[in-house]
Amino acid sequence: MTTKRSNQGDVALLEQLDHIARGLAETLSPFCEVVVHDLTHPKNAIMAIYNNLSEREVGDPATELGLARIQDRDFPQVIANYANAFRDGRRAKSTSIGIRGIRGDYVAALCLNIDLTLFNNVQSAINEFTKVDIQEPLMESLSPANVEALHSAIDQFAARRSKTPRSLKTDERKALIKELKTAGFMDMRRAVDTVGAYLGVSRSTIYVDARD
Repeated sequence: MTTKRSNQGDVALLEQLDHIARGLAETLSPFCEVVVHDLTHPKNAIMAIYNNLSEREVGDPATELGLARIQDRDFPQVIANYANAFRDGRRAKSTSIGIRGIRGDYVAALCLNIDLTLFNNVQSAINEFTKVDIQEPLMESLSPANVEALHSAIDQFAARRSKTPRSLKTDERKALIKELKTAGFMDMRRAVDTVGAYLGVSRSTIYVDARD
């Protein structure tokens, strides 16, 4: 958790909102980031951030939603379950709740950002467990369909180890590359670049892993 300064106005409200945010974060940890935005200070709006998944910092500026609420008091108070993404490309589901002060203006926002990666991996694990068919031979190029198949194979490998693709250790990554080579994925054009991007490592790292 990271937290910073109280607001000059509506201090009690912001303090209570911080308690709510901390409680939600502890309940939904580690899947959900909870952020308190002080909209009376838009240039450094983030007042507190729990389960930091987005790599933002206390004192960072307001988001587009926050600025929209500041400019329009009729802006929707709750925007729930909208698609979002973290800086490294991980998919997220977000909810933003505007908090009004005693004069009816938006003074704060409570935002929840859920990392969908683990849930996608659980889904991949279930698919792996229930799979009864044999995979078709791979084609030569990385078409969109083949990219999806490659990503799915990586997800399934990580899910069997209860991890995300980007959290795989070096030895696990080498085992993954070996498995992908056996399945024929690494013979496809641009496979090294695609695997490296999905794992969050350089293409040279993939080449080294493939040689070992």
